[in-house]
Amino acid sequence: MIGLILGTSEGKKILSLLNKFTEDILISTATEYGGELLQNYKYACLNTKPLNLQGLKELFKEKGVDMLVDASHPYALEITDNAIKACSDLNIDYVRYERASCVDKFKNHEKVIEVENYEGLYDKLKYIKGTILNTSGSRNLDKILSLNIENRIIHRVLPSIKVMNECLNKGVKIDDIIAMKGPISYNLNCAFIKEYEAKAMILKDSGIQGGTEDKIRACVDNDIYAFIIDRSNRKYKTIFYDEKNLVQYIVEKLKLGI
Repeated sequence: MIGLILGTSEGKKILSLLNKFTEDILISTATEYGGELLQNYKYACLNTKPLNLQGLKELFKEKGVDMLVDASHPYALEITDNAIKACSDLNIDYVRYERASCVDKFKNHEKVIEVENYEGLYDKLKYIKGTILNTSGSRNLDKILSLNIENRIIHRVLPSIKVMNECLNKGVKIDDIIAMKGPISYNLNCAFIKEYEAKAMILKDSGIQGGTEDKIRACVDNDIYAFIIDRSNRKYKTIFYDEKNLVQYIVEKLKLGI
């Protein structure tokens, strides 16, 4: 059985391509919503609950997973670490699918700045005079708030009751929340920058599919700073950035359709 950990929009394409060869697939997502997006695809088993290392090992062992494709988000480091460890312990082939970065094409622009981590943001943001747009997600809200900078920060987060409550419980004002599911278009990013008179944007390198290029272009064209939180620089033995190449590798490796 093939295991798929899905956390990005490309998961549907990977599953669609695999369905031409097999339905013997285990899918694991972190949320029920993620599972709902896959209703029209074929698979043998679906898990929609977050799993720790032991949970992953039990699931993979129970279902007889032979190969795992980790297509989680580039910044979902915990699930990737646990998946690698589980595969190592159970002698399962681990394959990484990751969105290609789109930051390199902007590296020569003086206001496009990569930052190693959230702690490193403080030394950059303390020189900004004006409003800052935070598009790094609600899971990183504590890291932004702990910087204790005096600027007004507008947080774009998912429009769910849970996320909204988390923001309000942490002291974020309603006026400082944009509740909208991404990815956000170039034009809408420009509109937010102009509406809030933003001088900088905080973002992650989530690839073209995650709206990163549109965010950076909006920052460049409006002459504001784009502070990009770097991805982890970990190395993978087997990694793909293209869905078709990934599926071709799986088909050949497992001799599917033969």
